[in-house]
Amino acid sequence: MKRFITIISLVLVLVMLASCAGATDTTTTAAPEQSTTAAPGGDETTAPPADDEKEPVTIFIFSNQPEYSQAFEAYIEEYKKVAPHVTIEMEVNQADYPTLVKAKLSSGDVPEVFVSTAGAEIELYREYSADLTDEPMSEAMLDSVRNNMSSDGRVYGFPVKANCFGIVYNKAIFEEAGITDLPKTLAELEQACEKIAAAGYTPFSNGYKEWWVQKHIFMHFIDASTDNAAELVSGFTAGNEKFADYPIMSQNYFDFLDLTIEYGMPKPLEADLNAEIAAFGTSEAAMMTGQGPWTEEAILAIDPEIQMGIMGYPVDDNPDHARIATGADQALRIYKDSPVVDEVIDLYNWLYTSDYGKQWFSEVAKVIPPIKDAPIPDLQIPKAMNEILAAGEPIADMTIIYSPDSFHQKFGEIAQSYLAGTVDRTAAVEEMETAWQELG
Repeated sequence: MKRFITIISLVLVLVMLASCAGATDTTTTAAPEQSTTAAPGGDETTAPPADDEKEPVTIFIFSNQPEYSQAFEAYIEEYKKVAPHVTIEMEVNQADYPTLVKAKLSSGDVPEVFVSTAGAEIELYREYSADLTDEPMSEAMLDSVRNNMSSDGRVYGFPVKANCFGIVYNKAIFEEAGITDLPKTLAELEQACEKIAAAGYTPFSNGYKEWWVQKHIFMHFIDASTDNAAELVSGFTAGNEKFADYPIMSQNYFDFLDLTIEYGMPKPLEADLNAEIAAFGTSEAAMMTGQGPWTEEAILAIDPEIQMGIMGYPVDDNPDHARIATGADQALRIYKDSPVVDEVIDLYNWLYTSDYGKQWFSEVAKVIPPIKDAPIPDLQIPKAMNEILAAGEPIADMTIIYSPDSFHQKFGEIAQSYLAGTVDRTAAVEEMETAWQELG
């Protein structure tokens, strides 16, 4: 059965997303000496330390989410009021994060907090991760989000946000081009591109310098190819499936890429996320590929008046297959053998359950919260997603969670080679099948 995920999606400022430079935030608070009191019988004993008298501890966060750096810094600053003895340091590196995480885990230089994808990587990094099943943060999660953070019924991760994936489009350009109905088939999408170009705009802004853009696109073609994406991905991993048996994946995906190049901004392989956002935010381009609500604040910073929507990817000639995908696709993990594991768990229990935390998701991070009883941010793309959900439209399975990011990175690099013209479809498909078997 097709999974109809009804989770909610995120939104976020992206000013720093393309920058792969690390960012750190460090604050140190010295712990005062503990006081002594007389115990019954006249013996002196050490009194339990107050929060500001506890031994100083340091929590190290290794993140691949530069778009959340400012929001993280905000809760780090707020947490000083709650636990002044805790120093939190953060490093951000997005460029080759899966490889860097594996290197840290192998070397024993493991950060207190690191990031993985949901789904397959929950199990992959389970041996390093604290079991959060009985923690207040787990109880606070939306049920569907908790499922994406679980392995064998136990919770080993927690998300910053839920997510939504589709084609982000400019409503005003669509209206000016005379597009009254959103395109739901590849043929309709090509017709829409012709109308947009005739109106004087570039149809697509593509950030194809970023490998991860491809996983956000390709998952829609997997979803439309099967009623059981988890089983299909497992078959490819085992070497029991072939692209040739799934023309939506072996042909239509590449047709879609070709269309975005034909009707896209120049030099797409040199365009990172910031460049993709800039072309869309200035209304040079009508649509963005591989993106979602996390781009909205950066777009609004360029043009506060722009009106945006989100639509499903047209993947074939069946309009029912053009649907957005929702779900929790990334997970923060707490290293179970850290000497300060209890303090780390305390930090995120606080973020997930406190009054500050409930407003942090929607008002500071500007994401749709992964927790219960928290408001949705006042942003356009999440609202559009909620309208789609409220209308009962079918939702695509978030198929990226069934493979680790090591595979997604290799897949994205192969797609980049295809776009550069260094491999043809046949060679690209063969490399993708091999990568699935080798990397999962």
